[in-house]
Amino acid sequence: MKEFDLIIIGGGRASNLAVTAGKLGKKVALIEKSTLGGTCPNRGCVPSKLLIGYAHVANAIKESKRHFIDSSINNIDVEKIFEETNNYISKIDPRYESRFNENVEIFRGIGSFISNNVIKVNEEELTAPQIVIATGTKPIRAGHEKAWTSDDIFPLKGKVPKSITIVGAGFIACELASFFSAIGIKTKLLVRSQRILGNEDKEISSIFKKEFSKSVDIKFDTTIQNIEYVNDKFELILDSKSEGIVEHTSDALLYATGRKSNTGSLHLENTIIETDERGFIKRNELFETAAKGVYVVGDASGKHMLQHAAAYEVNHLGKILLEDCKEPLKFKYMPHSVFTEPEVTSVGITEQKAQEENIEYVTTTTNWLASAKAMSTRLKYPVTKFIINPKNYEILGCHMIGPESSTMMHQVLAIMHLDNDIRHLKEMLYIHPALSEALLPAAVQAVKEIERYQSSF
Repeated sequence: MKEFDLIIIGGGRASNLAVTAGKLGKKVALIEKSTLGGTCPNRGCVPSKLLIGYAHVANAIKESKRHFIDSSINNIDVEKIFEETNNYISKIDPRYESRFNENVEIFRGIGSFISNNVIKVNEEELTAPQIVIATGTKPIRAGHEKAWTSDDIFPLKGKVPKSITIVGAGFIACELASFFSAIGIKTKLLVRSQRILGNEDKEISSIFKKEFSKSVDIKFDTTIQNIEYVNDKFELILDSKSEGIVEHTSDALLYATGRKSNTGSLHLENTIIETDERGFIKRNELFETAAKGVYVVGDASGKHMLQHAAAYEVNHLGKILLEDCKEPLKFKYMPHSVFTEPEVTSVGITEQKAQEENIEYVTTTTNWLASAKAMSTRLKYPVTKFIINPKNYEILGCHMIGPESSTMMHQVLAIMHLDNDIRHLKEMLYIHPALSEALLPAAVQAVKEIERYQSSF
């Protein structure tokens, strides 16, 4: 049996912990069954945003008439787009491996528990006083053996399809539909209800639905009744609330209906480690599982399921394991963005959540047209929505829809992290006429609404 100071199962965000521990002279075993780097750089956030970059350029050309410019797209080399993306992905694993020093030993294979502190990988048994589970998540299985999930897009093998049907209504489905449609691949998005991006604030998702439907062919209230794969094409029978039973054919079929726990291969039944009803690993506020010395970080816990959350957790776990930190990590706020056109960014509670929990609040929705930079986009839909505690000016939630909203949100996040009082956004000096200046009238309106609320008592 090989003995280590630290065993890490999963070479994604937790590989940063292996790098740090190795530099400190710790003997580390890093187990990875696929490619180092994990989902984000290989099959998720990064390659998908590389694709979205091409979509932005294509959409800008298509929409140039809005700026009184007559232009057209002569050709989109979709094969080259995926070749470039695949080339980027091919370099991830060696790039990550190059970061490790001689104290880190990489095991390529599936790690599973024999007991609380013994791991088996490739017929070898490993043990360590500290074990970190960072196995992430995986896509929910597609509805047909020939159908894709997002894992099949990165890297894409074979020919790029000329048409694709995507099933789902969340951010992965929307981002991929946004890309494929923009670069000229005939795209249809199937949504089982009338809502899309259902976890967003209803007012924001309503605007998104209206604008997104202009560039992506969406069939709402639609499910797949039958799938046949004939002559390299998917022949689908769709049940549409508005049209009834209809036939539909496409080259590719992609399911983006969510992600699930990736811990099935760990054989946790050989330990006292507990999982919840969804199969995610239970932990306390210090990332500890029920087994002494075994920790879980990132998506494997099922908590936040975001790359920036996982990276933040790994960084703090490093302080606990390597610096004897005793403080639990408490996320003040957890922002997220959907990198489609239009772009959506959110932090904090939605208005419907505030209503469900009987939280006292005021809300304002303000357009961006006071900013000349925003006006230059010639878009009318961008707005900022604030949900505020009327007693102390605390920002309970902020939701934006509009270009670069993910960048603009960081100004709000800074206020929320330092001293959560929306009056700071009202009183600060803005660069004129930057896009972020659109936050000024939003903050002014929110403060007025609070003062109006307070004066009513």
